[in-house]
Amino acid sequence: MGFFYERRKRMSSESAAKTKKAKKMKMPHIYVLLISITIICAAASWFLPAGEFERALSDAGREMVVPGTYHVIESTPVGFFTLVQSIYNGTVDAAGVIFFVFISYASIGLIIASGAFNGLVASMLRILKGSARAIIIPVFITLIGCASSTIGVFEEMFPFIPIFVGIAIAMGYDAIVGLAIVALGTGLGYSGAVMNPFTVGMAQSIADVPQMSGAGYRIICHIILIAVASFFVIRYALKIQADPTKSLVYGDDFSSLAMDSDHIENKPFGIREKLVLATLVAGIVVIVWGTKAKGWYFAELSAVFLLMGLVSGFIMGWGPNEIAEKVAKSFSEIAVACMMIGIARGILVVLQAGHIIDTIVYYLSIPLSQLPGAISAVAMFLVQTGINFFIPSGSGQAVTSMPIMAPLADLIGISRQSAVLAFQFGDGLSNIIWPTSMTPIICGIAGVKIEKWWKWFVPVFIVLVLTQSILMAVSVVIW
Repeated sequence: MGFFYERRKRMSSESAAKTKKAKKMKMPHIYVLLISITIICAAASWFLPAGEFERALSDAGREMVVPGTYHVIESTPVGFFTLVQSIYNGTVDAAGVIFFVFISYASIGLIIASGAFNGLVASMLRILKGSARAIIIPVFITLIGCASSTIGVFEEMFPFIPIFVGIAIAMGYDAIVGLAIVALGTGLGYSGAVMNPFTVGMAQSIADVPQMSGAGYRIICHIILIAVASFFVIRYALKIQADPTKSLVYGDDFSSLAMDSDHIENKPFGIREKLVLATLVAGIVVIVWGTKAKGWYFAELSAVFLLMGLVSGFIMGWGPNEIAEKVAKSFSEIAVACMMIGIARGILVVLQAGHIIDTIVYYLSIPLSQLPGAISAVAMFLVQTGINFFIPSGSGQAVTSMPIMAPLADLIGISRQSAVLAFQFGDGLSNIIWPTSMTPIICGIAGVKIEKWWKWFVPVFIVLVLTQSILMAVSVVIW
C-alpha cells in the first residue's frame, strides 16, 4: 500500500512540475522574436553562398532580374556590428510606412472618438439580433477585400483594426474576430486581386501578359476564398457568443478597445456624426482617385488622412488643444507597432547586406523545373509563399521572382497567368502569418498576442492554402 502511495505522490509531484514548467514557457516578446530572426539571417550569410542576378531596366523603367544570370559573388557575411545597425537602418528604410501608420492611425482615431462609426454600427445592431449579427463578418471582409483587390490598401487598413475589435467585442465576440475581419479581408484582397497595381499589375507587366487579363477567374477565386474564410470566422464567433470562456483571448484586457453593446446601440447618430462619416467617405473616394489617377503614395495619402481627421475634429466642435491631445494619445498607442515595422525591415536589410536573397530565390526555383503541369503550379505557389518570408513586399517580390517564374512557366508548359496567380496567392495571405511581414504589427494594434493569433489562424491558413492549391491546379486547365 505504501508503494502505491509513494508512486502516486511521485507522479503527482512530476505532474505539478510539468504544469509549472508549462506555465513558465511562453512566447518571447515580439521584438525578441524579430531580432532572433534577424540574427538567424545574419548567421545564414556566413554559410549560404552570396550571389546575385544581373538586373536591367524594363520598358516601364523598373529594375528587374534577368533570368539565367545568377552567379556567385564574393561572400559578404554580416558581422555583429552590421547586425546591430540593421535595427536603425531598417527603421530608416521603412520610415515612409512608419510615419504613414502614425498619421493615418491618429487621424482615424479622431474619427473613432467622434462616435460616428459607433452610431453607424448602432443602426445595424438594432436591426440584427443574436446569430443574425454574424452576417456583418462576410460583409466587411468582402468590402475590405474589394479595396485591397483594386487599389492595394494594406497599411491603410491598420487604423480600422481597433474599430472592428471594439465592434466584435460589443457584438459578443472577441478581439480575434475583429482582427480577422480586417486581416483576412486585406490578405484575401491581395490574393484575389484583379487590378491591384502593386502586385498583380506589376506581376502581369513583368510576365508580359495583358493588364487585368484573367480577371474573371481571379474574381471567382476571391469569392471562394472569402466564403471559406468567412465560414471559419463565423463559426468561431458564434462559439464565443455562446460561451465567452471558449475565446482564445479570454481573460486578456481589451478595456482600451472594447465597446459596450448597450452603449453602442443607444449611441446618438446626429448631424455631426453623419457629417464625420461623409468626410470619411469623401476621403476614401479621394484616396481611390489619387491612387489610380495620380499615382499617389504615402506622402499624399498621409495628407488626405490628416485632413479627414482634422475636419472631423472641427465638425465635432473640438478645439486645437483637444485635437492635439487625442492625436498624441493615438501616437503613444501605435508606437510599439511602428517599431515592429522598423525591426522587421531590418531582416530584409541583413539579407541584402549578405547578398543571399537572390541565392534563396534561385535555389527555391530549381526544383520547380523538374515537376509536371498542375503539380508545378501548386509548387510555384508554395515557393512564392516561402519567398514572401524573406521579401515581405509585394512589389519587391514581383520584381525579384516574376522574371524567373514567368520563363519557368514557359519551360514547364503552364500559362504565365498561372505564374502570376501563384505569385498573388503566395504574397497575399502569408502577409498575415509570417512574423517578418505585417503579422506582428496587426496583432500589436489589436492587442492580441501573436501566439494566440497563430493558434487560431494557422488551421484556417492551412485550409485556405489547400483551397488555393486546388484553384492553382484548375488555373492550369483553363488557362
